[in-house]
Amino acid sequence: MATWKSAAKCHRRIHQERHQPESRAHLGLLEKHKDYKERAINFQNKKNTILALKRKALDRNPDEFYFHMINSKVEDGVHHELDKEDEHTPEQISLMQTQDLRYVRMKRTIESKKISKMQSQLHLIDVANKTENKHIFFVDSTKEAKQFDVATHLDTHPSLLKRRTNRLKTSTLQQLSLPNVTKPELERAAMSRDNAYRELSRRIEREKQLQVIEEKLAIKRHLQNKKEMAPERVKPATKSAPPVYKWQYDRKR
Repeated sequence: MATWKSAAKCHRRIHQERHQPESRAHLGLLEKHKDYKERAINFQNKKNTILALKRKALDRNPDEFYFHMINSKVEDGVHHELDKEDEHTPEQISLMQTQDLRYVRMKRTIESKKISKMQSQLHLIDVANKTENKHIFFVDSTKEAKQFDVATHLDTHPSLLKRRTNRLKTSTLQQLSLPNVTKPELERAAMSRDNAYRELSRRIEREKQLQVIEEKLAIKRHLQNKKEMAPERVKPATKSAPPVYKWQYDRKR
């Protein structure tokens, strides 16, 4: 029984590898056995791969041919597949580009209708309130200027002075019967209004981009007309504008 206890693995002393001494700390981490094993396996795998490729190259038939030889190439040590262009007739290309132009035109029409609908609902009143302008009042003396009250002069509530539209008078406010609206409800209404304005600005920007794409496709379609003389390019295309071409005047019979 004593012999079995001494031979059991659970009673053996655990071997611990030492760390890098302080005097050799400038040399970096001390490689452990697991690090060496991982490095050795990686080296052996690469060595076996190279030997297999050499053997395959020696056994290759020099007269052998396969289409992948001409459909791929190696650039800077990296293997690339050659992309083949789709074969289409001029009629097919013209038809496909016409369909693309119609699709872009349809999407732009949808965006324009949505923009018109949102503008009719929002009225863009807040934009007028944010416009910077001045309103000058003239008085007869310095004493009147010091005692001048804008709210009293305009006959409105002081909280409505910053509004440039829908500024109600005091008499109108006294006649109104407003419901009791809580502060969270006002915040939700303001948030919904801000979201609507942000969506409107995004749709306007998208409609402008679709307009540029539509104009570029239309010009590209006109350039494919071989019956007309080649036009002169006046201005190249940009991200926000299509190219500008000048065609020679052709008198029609």
